[in-house]
Amino acid sequence: MPTRTARTAWNGTLEKGAGQVELTSSGAATFDVSFPKRAAENADGTTSPEELIAAAHSSCYAMQLSALIAAAGGTPQSLDVKADVTLGPDPEGGFLISGIAITVRGEVEGLDAEGFAKVANSAKESCPVSKALTGTKITLDAALD
Repeated sequence: MPTRTARTAWNGTLEKGAGQVELTSSGAATFDVSFPKRAAENADGTTSPEELIAAAHSSCYAMQLSALIAAAGGTPQSLDVKADVTLGPDPEGGFLISGIAITVRGEVEGLDAEGFAKVANSAKESCPVSKALTGTKITLDAALD
């Protein structure tokens, strides 16, 4: 399996500096980052490590869930996955990712609500990004549409 790469160029201090994160492997995009906007309610056109983790987690989870639905005999018609990643204070100093809330709504043929909930939870536990983030509390809200 390939290794994927992102690169960040940063200039200045944490409080006054800014940078750009580049999705190097794909060349898909370059995004502005800054700590003041990371900590603000309005990101104002910049991204953050938390948003990038949310993107990675929601896409990984969707892929894993679609595979597990098929393995359980179902057919996913559509999956809408959202990951909310929260940055908070670390009691030991600094900051930490205090939680990730995954919300998924799906249209699935061949599985009832109980079967969907079972594979949805299995996907939460087994997607590679969830495994990488085992030190973070991850919650799940899964339902069929």
